[in-house]
Amino acid sequence: MSQSTNEHREKAKSLGVIKLAIITVSDTRTPETDANAHWLRERFAAEGHELAAYRLIRDEPDQVEQVLEELVRSEARILLWNGGTGIAPRDTTYDVLSRKLEKTLPGFGEIFRMLSFEVVGGAAMLSRATAGVYKGKLVISTPGSPNAVELAWNRLIGPEIAHLAWEVVR
Repeated sequence: MSQSTNEHREKAKSLGVIKLAIITVSDTRTPETDANAHWLRERFAAEGHELAAYRLIRDEPDQVEQVLEELVRSEARILLWNGGTGIAPRDTTYDVLSRKLEKTLPGFGEIFRMLSFEVVGGAAMLSRATAGVYKGKLVISTPGSPNAVELAWNRLIGPEIAHLAWEVVR
């Protein structure tokens, strides 16, 4: 690992508790059946992070945009979206978020699809997972399947969360 990456990770530790938001985009889930939110909350608590906001919305472009604009004014540093990243007609999360991102992290989607390929094969190409910065907040959007959320957290987001949060505000 590079010296600068290690230095950045060390500096990132000074952030302390990282406040995150969970946004689940689904036409069928309820707060009780939102397995992704339940799983992510457990990860946050286990790793000393804090849930600053939770929203469960339908996959409607106006709802996606409204919640994005609301949560960039919240105390959450990172907005974790799940759902609406496919190519079905109802999948609009990616379309709204990609128009809003001021800086993109193409590597997130690329690496996520590479890791997904190891699990689901060619179906990984259907994912429009994305990440970037909007109004000083890190926005990460993954598919809504529990396996995808766990893969993204365990392999990409969780190991780099302090570093990601620090880079946005340094």
